[in-house]
Amino acid sequence: MGIFLESRGHMELISMSDGSMQREMSKDAMAPLELLRESKSSIEEIISRMLSIKNQGLPKSENRELLTQMFLNFINLRQANRAILMEEERVRRERESSKSPMDLTSLQLHNLTYEKSHYLKATRSSREFKSKYPNIDLISEQDFFRDAPEAIKSQTLSNDASHDLMLKRLNFELHQRKEVCKLRAELEQRKNCLLEANSERAKFLSSLPLHLKSLKKASLPVQNQLSLPNPKKLKYHDLAELLPPPLYVVYSKFMAQKEAFEEKIDIEVSGSLKDAQSYARQQAELNQESSDDDGKRQRKRLKKESSDEAGLYRVHPLKLVLHIYADETPDPKSHKLVMLKFEYLLKLNVVCVGIEESQDGPERNILCNLFPDDAGLEPPHQSTKLILGDDHAFDESRTSRPYKWAQHLAGIEVLPEMSLFVTGKNNTQNSDTASVSDHYSVQTVLRRIRAQKKG
Repeated sequence: MGIFLESRGHMELISMSDGSMQREMSKDAMAPLELLRESKSSIEEIISRMLSIKNQGLPKSENRELLTQMFLNFINLRQANRAILMEEERVRRERESSKSPMDLTSLQLHNLTYEKSHYLKATRSSREFKSKYPNIDLISEQDFFRDAPEAIKSQTLSNDASHDLMLKRLNFELHQRKEVCKLRAELEQRKNCLLEANSERAKFLSSLPLHLKSLKKASLPVQNQLSLPNPKKLKYHDLAELLPPPLYVVYSKFMAQKEAFEEKIDIEVSGSLKDAQSYARQQAELNQESSDDDGKRQRKRLKKESSDEAGLYRVHPLKLVLHIYADETPDPKSHKLVMLKFEYLLKLNVVCVGIEESQDGPERNILCNLFPDDAGLEPPHQSTKLILGDDHAFDESRTSRPYKWAQHLAGIEVLPEMSLFVTGKNNTQNSDTASVSDHYSVQTVLRRIRAQKKG
């Protein structure tokens, strides 16, 4: 029965195979099928006979022969089954051998289809491309035919006349731009050369002040021999015109002392020239407005502002620097004793003096003991006391102070608070001098400064 079921399963497989496989079978393949059908029908008859013998109760001696025939039919079934399987294997091999060319052909078809779609897409994108043609910013056709070289105009780049002209114009545009690039490179090279030349000239100009200074120093003996004016002295004279009147008086007195008695001193005018000129213009405008009512209000406002402590010690932009040298050495400038700084306080209307580049405080320098009862802490005149207020205190932290002898040198008259007849004092305040002017003269001040410095 197992052989029979196996053969029946193979028959079902054969019946389920597609029609193409059945058409491919040859006539030799039909013999196993016929054998299978005959064996099947024979087995069915034998089984029916054996069932009828059993049902009718006939003797079982005939069953042995029927079993033998059935076994022979089973052998035939096995033989037909093997033949069918071999035929199936042969058909499968033939199908595999014929499938490879078909797969190759299918792959080629897919490749061609993809290539076709790519070409169609490229063609569509090319047709839909929006270019600037014919709105490209090129030179006009008249300029092209006039300026283009013959090598470009004589070319034939396309069969279409308009397209050929456009290509020629584009080539001419490229030619022009290359020429512009060459010109730009030449200009860049020239620019670098000019920059190098300018840097060399700048180096020369930066070193020129040193050469001029050495030349100026070398020409000083010739200027002295020819009695020519010193340029530095002329420069100080020009700056002195912007000095406030008290400092100008001090400058003129020291210059006169130097020129008349060959005093071993040097006096310089230092400060900001620009600020001094600006202050002079402001004073000129203020003086111009003094005749108007607005000018009066302006002066009142300035008078109120004068009480502000921040503006009390406002200094004029220019100052005087006095160099005092020893008077007993052959070369006086080789030994500088002291360097004084004269300043003018605008609000207080006083001249202050201090020692330049001094490490000592104002209370310990030689100027505090230059004259008796003149330490520079008391305001020199009554107007200054009124401006400073009730305490009449001058700022002790300042390096320069308003000494009385400095006010006399500056031409600022300092009147005593009470008459000399009321105080009972004589006109002679010092045994060495006969009058106030002689007491605070330039020569006396210089002599006392040298004596204090040497002591």
